[in-house]
Amino acid sequence: MMMLNMWLMIFIMFLFGNMIFVSKHKHLLIVLLSLEFIVLSIFFSLMLYLSMVEYSMFMLMVFLVFSVCEGALGLSILVSMIRTHGNDYFQSFNLI
Repeated sequence: MMMLNMWLMIFIMFLFGNMIFVSKHKHLLIVLLSLEFIVLSIFFSLMLYLSMVEYSMFMLMVFLVFSVCEGALGLSILVSMIRTHGNDYFQSFNLI
């Protein structure tokens, strides 16, 4: 029963992260935070799955390395966007 509650919590976290990602696309910072929330829920689900099958947790370290790289890349894009445009609104610049 406790395992089911944990899977349900992870699924709700993933759902809320996706809902925020889809609905709040005005600021880049909110989009990046919702992506990190989605990555955190995937990390929890991977940790729960690997502990259920009694597998090595080495893949969690690889996943964490890639998620940290993704976060650093997102922050660098945010900083360069704020330096060039002055804010993080998506409507303030052209993509073309």
